[in-house]
Amino acid sequence: MRSMKKVLTVLTLMVLATAPLFAATNLTGTYSGALGEAPIKGTVKGNDVTIDFDASGAAVHYAGKISADGNKIEGTVDYGGQASGTFTATRSEAKDKK
Repeated sequence: MRSMKKVLTVLTLMVLATAPLFAATNLTGTYSGALGEAPIKGTVKGNDVTIDFDASGAAVHYAGKISADGNKIEGTVDYGGQASGTFTATRSEAKDKK
């Protein structure tokens, strides 16, 4: 689960950074973690976010909504019909660079 948390962190930053700028945005990237590597595709349309990729032969699908303040995404995840659940991704505070 740690690698999925890392993916959500990176994707959350991408989504929350671009969502206010465009009415509809295509997301692309690469998942790299315990399940190997896979290209990521997704969309941001208004407050709706989807993120999809294949991992170990299973289609992984995240679907969520961006909060009104733009600091959180909450939604559901499906791991190719093998497991499902909910997720919450929260924007973290910027760390000082020294």
